[in-house]
Amino acid sequence: MKYAGRLAAVTLVGALSLAACGTDNNSASTDASTAPASTAPSAGSDAGLSGTINAAGSSAQANAIDEWKKNFQQANAGVSLNYQPSGSGAGVQAFIQGTVAFAGSDSALKDDKGEPAQADARCKTGKAINIPMVTGPVAVVYNLPGVEGLQLSPKTIGGIFNSKITKWDDAAIKADNPDAKLPSTPIQAFHRSDESGTSDNFTKFLSKTAEWPYEPAKAWPAEAKGQGAKGSDGIAQAIKSAPGSISYVELSYAENSSLAKAKVANGSGEFVELTPESAAKTVEAAEVVGQGNDLKLSIDYATKAAGAYPIVLVTYEITCEKGLAPEEAKLVKSFLTYTSSDEGQQALTSLGYAPLPATVLAKVRTAVEAIS
Repeated sequence: MKYAGRLAAVTLVGALSLAACGTDNNSASTDASTAPASTAPSAGSDAGLSGTINAAGSSAQANAIDEWKKNFQQANAGVSLNYQPSGSGAGVQAFIQGTVAFAGSDSALKDDKGEPAQADARCKTGKAINIPMVTGPVAVVYNLPGVEGLQLSPKTIGGIFNSKITKWDDAAIKADNPDAKLPSTPIQAFHRSDESGTSDNFTKFLSKTAEWPYEPAKAWPAEAKGQGAKGSDGIAQAIKSAPGSISYVELSYAENSSLAKAKVANGSGEFVELTPESAAKTVEAAEVVGQGNDLKLSIDYATKAAGAYPIVLVTYEITCEKGLAPEEAKLVKSFLTYTSSDEGQQALTSLGYAPLPATVLAKVRTAVEAIS
């Protein structure tokens, strides 16, 4: 789809260079900021574009959607985007039921739940595809007055969230923080009460690195106990108001709420501070495991890359490659063309997200172009 003009480039705050996503061997990389301009689709106004896009899902990408919505609607006054940050699980179900044109999800459609077949059936004449669009590092956030620079190994994090480690001066936390003065304050571990792709990715991390005894899932395992809070904003508010608390939330929410973030040990035992750059080193190792324009990724949560922060998620936009109503397909394609443009991806850097690696972004643009 071609456009008459271009959106003004979004001001960059904190330039970020993301290396290309490749195989586990990670033998080559490409800087995302140097993607050839000639390959990027134009993003701008289309005087003939009008209608409403209904979408729902991931709250992790809500801040990105808000920014994209503002810019896209400014350039296309006849278009209205309604996005409900209801959580990844609810978004996927809304897409399957046909009430939204695309779903935002922090994990790809799940084979073990039969979601790909259900989504394909909703598309009728085509297949549903997972299109990665937002890289959102997941912070382990805490509220522990007097303690800064907290370090946590995956095993310790697993013990805390499985209700096995219940006080801040536990021997395991002391071992991770030999120079810290840790209080005997009880730990309040918060998790998402709603089905969440963030929970899915966080428990995948624990499953791969911390002897987590439960199956990774969007729904928090009841056996692990803890306290629930709804949505990423609910988690951020809970931590901010509860001394002694700990949880997991996307970097954008952690920064917006000025929450303390723990350094997390990667597969080599290195405690790494969460930054877009350190998260990018984990994204580098991601492998595309979907077929064709289905761009499902596999992330190595136990990465041993130097300086790599291991807990990252990629938010997908799930839609029909073919099978949406014609006007709906036109609107979705136009919006995702913008979000995958240079302007759209650069808008993420000031919001606590990271642009997609260049090689993945090229595949994303191909997948969006195929929507009809």
